[in-house]
Amino acid sequence: QVQLVESGGGLVQAGGSLRLSCAVSGRTLSTYSMGWFRQATGKERELVAAVSRSGDGTHYADSVKGRFSISRGNAKNTVYLQMNSLKPEDTDVYYCAAARVGLAIRTELYDYWGQGTQVTVSS
Repeated sequence: QVQLVESGGGLVQAGGSLRLSCAVSGRTLSTYSMGWFRQATGKERELVAAVSRSGDGTHYADSVKGRFSISRGNAKNTVYLQMNSLKPEDTDVYYCAAARVGLAIRTELYDYWGQGTQVTVSS
């Protein structure tokens, strides 16, 4: 069984930065491609960024390109989402997820999910 635990969320002013972390336990991180999603109440879960098993492939939503960066530290079994130039519309609950494919860019490919961490960006 794989467990994912997110951390690093909080309240930040517009233009600020946050780094989210996702600690993976139960299996070796390199087994999975990883993704960060976000979801607001009443809305569909949106893929924000994904990284391949090896780390050499990434995918970003258009809304975060150039501002967010996903990376993985396989030795630490941790995945990161660096978020810069944050905007109020980035306010959401952010989820980490793991998929047993090379690079997953569809929600239905993800098998394991964390509980989420709240990110709030004030204007």
